[in-house]
Amino acid sequence: MAPDADPMEIFLDIQRGLPRQGPGSDESTARALSLCRELPADPAVLDIGCGPGMQTMVLARALGGHITAVDLHQEYLDQLAARVRTAGVADRIEIRNGDMHDLPFPPQAFDLVWSEGAAYIMGVREALAAWKPLLRAGGYIALTELVWLRDAPPRGVTEFFAEAYPAMTDVAGVLNAIRATGYETVGEFTLPDRDWWEHYYTPLEGKLPPLREKYAQDGPATDLVEATAREIETRRRFGTSYGYQFFVARKPR
Repeated sequence: MAPDADPMEIFLDIQRGLPRQGPGSDESTARALSLCRELPADPAVLDIGCGPGMQTMVLARALGGHITAVDLHQEYLDQLAARVRTAGVADRIEIRNGDMHDLPFPPQAFDLVWSEGAAYIMGVREALAAWKPLLRAGGYIALTELVWLRDAPPRGVTEFFAEAYPAMTDVAGVLNAIRATGYETVGEFTLPDRDWWEHYYTPLEGKLPPLREKYAQDGPATDLVEATAREIETRRRFGTSYGYQFFVARKPR
């Protein structure tokens, strides 16, 4: 690998082939969906930052409507397309390469906007505001966001996230953002610790030894691999201090 290799390409190589691109599980997706109690029988759903689409498939199995799944990285969409073909639901899932900052959909096109682990790219308040016009009156938005779970987390974890995610807030901060952007909170819950490990950190950690060997002569790439290792170790040491919270809210009628 050349020393001036694109950091995004290195990041994609580190993440390549994982079942998920962040913490989550089918069970947590289904639990959040169960809070959306007044969806129409055939809802129009938008899955933003869908990645390889494990949650997209949960939504497809549970709902009778049409799902539009959007992500900026084509190789994730290719993984989702393979899952869609295997499940025989290609007629109900539209896969689109697109940027969450510039979604090409008309106002009030969807009954449900879904986004697991991706809203932070825009900033959760900015995402809530930008995606609200896409919802019909009474429509739902469901997203996961990284939050502090303790009032006074240890210094080691605060120093890590001061660099990794300085905008990180607590549950109350996200609930305030939901209210400030004109939604009604329906419910929220913390993803269990197993959601971090089964389909994300455990397979990711298994990739690190061969990646260290592959990038041994590439300093910037090695730095990214070791940053991933530090992220996993931070979770192992300080997992009770922070977590992903699922938030479900509704656009007023």
